[in-house]
Amino acid sequence: MGICDAIVLGIVEGISEFLPISSTGHLILTSFILGLGHTSFLKSFEIAIQVGAIFSVVILYGKNLLRNWEVIKRVFVSLIPTVVVGATLYRTVKEYWLGSDTIVIWSLFIGGIFLIVFEWWYSEKPHLTENIEEISYRKAFIIGVFQSIALIPGVSRAAATIVGGLIVGLKRKTIVEFSFLLAVPTMMAATGYDILKSGGVFSWTEINLLVAGFISSFIVAILSIKFLLRFIQTHTFIPFGIYRIAVAILWVLLFK
Repeated sequence: MGICDAIVLGIVEGISEFLPISSTGHLILTSFILGLGHTSFLKSFEIAIQVGAIFSVVILYGKNLLRNWEVIKRVFVSLIPTVVVGATLYRTVKEYWLGSDTIVIWSLFIGGIFLIVFEWWYSEKPHLTENIEEISYRKAFIIGVFQSIALIPGVSRAAATIVGGLIVGLKRKTIVEFSFLLAVPTMMAATGYDILKSGGVFSWTEINLLVAGFISSFIVAILSIKFLLRFIQTHTFIPFGIYRIAVAILWVLLFK
């Protein structure tokens, strides 16, 4: 992997982290296109550069929601299921699931169909939870359960949490912003746990690659967040469902 590869992967991460299309899945497919071998470092890199995208949330929301103790409590309640499931399945995810384009393609395809069907079925009802501080702890925990499904590459953490939030009765804008905030401790925990498990030993070259990926993902993620907040004001997630299906079909036709 070179600096250009790291920057490309960072851009892909920044675009896809907060959209319901799976950042991990896109990183795996992009790595395949770039001809990068799925080494232990690449798998750690794909986890770690997500912190760059997450840092954009801190910059955009740090002065307001991240200082609100009621918001913080609900975020950490949602984090519990992912921590438990992630720690339990860490070895399986890193050794067997990450790097599997087959798992990614099936997840993208099935997830795309699910998003389309869900949006056809779903209708926003009045009196939904509008403020993050008003989310009950039970609902926060259920959202966390949905997020834990995203340990499967290609599922999309954003899609899982947003759908979970809509099901339990949150307004679309509310759950989208809550998904942004939930990403902060989730990806920090995932990165920290991976560094701990892998020994945290990187060469200077690898550190430079991580920095390049971090910076590019951070810059692009800010634009991606602003785009999604505008998009949901007038659109459903059906276009993302169609996109996921199209990517899966094209991948099979071109690379299988």
